[in-house]
Order: sequence, then C-alpha cells, then structure tokens
Amino acid sequence: MNNTHFKKVATVLGIATTVFSFGHLGAHASERQNTNKASLINDAIVRNQSTSTVVASTQISQKAADLQAQITPQAPIEPQQQLPPQTPDPALQQQVPAPTLSPGRATRGGASYIGVGGNIGLGGATTISEGSFAVISKIGLTNNFSARPAALISDNTVFLLPLTLDFPVESVTDTGVQQINVAPYIGAGAAISTGRDSTVGFLLTGGVDVPLSPQFTANAGVNVGFIDETDVGLLLGVGYNF
Repeated sequence: MNNTHFKKVATVLGIATTVFSFGHLGAHASERQNTNKASLINDAIVRNQSTSTVVASTQISQKAADLQAQITPQAPIEPQQQLPPQTPDPALQQQVPAPTLSPGRATRGGASYIGVGGNIGLGGATTISEGSFAVISKIGLTNNFSARPAALISDNTVFLLPLTLDFPVESVTDTGVQQINVAPYIGAGAAISTGRDSTVGFLLTGGVDVPLSPQFTANAGVNVGFIDETDVGLLLGVGYNF
C-alpha cells in the first residue's frame, strides 16, 4: 500500500514538473515574441517619423518657393514685334564725299594756271576801264570753285579778287580734224584800286577758259567793277598750267 501511494505521489510530482517546465518555456517564448513585436513597432515608429520629417521639409521648401514666387514680381513678357525688312536707302549707299579744299587743284573747267595778258578798257574811271598790262591766274579750290586773282598794272594798279563757279568743259566746234573746247565761269568778288585814294568796290566777272594744250590755257573774261562808278574791261591772257 505504501508503494502504491509513493508511486502516485511520484506521478503527481512528474506531471507537475512537466507542466511547470512547459509553462516556463511558454512564458519565455511569449516574452521573446513580445520583445520582437516591440522592436518592430519601434522601427516602424522611427521610419514613420523620418518619413514625416522628409515630407514636412519638402512641404516647407515648397511653401518657401511659392512664397518667394509670390513676393518676387515677374515682369510681363512682351511679345516680340517683328520689324518689317528695311530697304537700304540708295542715297546712303551712294553718298558723294564732301568736297575738300585743295588750293591749286584742277577743277571741272580745267587745270589751274598763272599767266600774263592785257586789259582793254570799255568804260569807267579806274584802270579796269583803261588799257593795261595784266597778270592773271586761276587757283582751283574744289572741283567746282576756283579763285582768279589778277592785277591790272598801270598808274593806279587795280587788284581783282573774284571767286568763280567753274562749269565743265564743252565742245563748241568739232570738224573731225580740230576740236575747240571751252570752260565757262562766272563769279564775284572785290576790286581794290590803289593810288592816292585806295578804294574797294564790288566786282562781277565772267568768261571762258580755252585749253590750248596740256601746258597752256587761254583766257578771255569781262570784269565789271563798282568802285567810284561802273568800270568795264575786257581781259585777255594766256596761262601756264600747273
């Protein structure tokens, strides 16, 4: 009977020990499972916080950019106007250079020259209206203009200082053997009469130059001076071209 009782007690102790062992193992496993769940939850929280931080930073940056765009005024973009094609002005393309003053140059009426001649008086009271020896000249200034100073040498020498407009050389006769060219001119200036009473008057002049050769030019001109009274003279001469 004692043995039977002892076996029952041993069986009960074995069952209790087994139950305790399984309970301890289950509790340990449950504890490890709870620990793993807590770790996963913490990782999820951290990732969520990181994502929230990134999203918040992105939203802040976007709001700052939008605010900057609202603050900064943007100039309106004006449509580009298409200009019509410009046609160059022919007058600008074919500009004639301004005439330059070059004393002694040739004009369109011929070369410059200096020479001698004689004056034939046609009426008046000064040397212009008397017969006298003359020194003549033509000094080209531009292609169109020249100065033609001259001196009528007599008892009371008269100096003629006209500025003339020279016209192009023109042919007055062409026989096929000989051609005569003339270059007309017209101008005005001053006439200075010397002597006891030096007097300055207005002068009108006009005439023609006749090229004789590359070296010589003949001249014939009429001078009208307004000094004491109207004086008229015919001046003839030959000049050496330079």
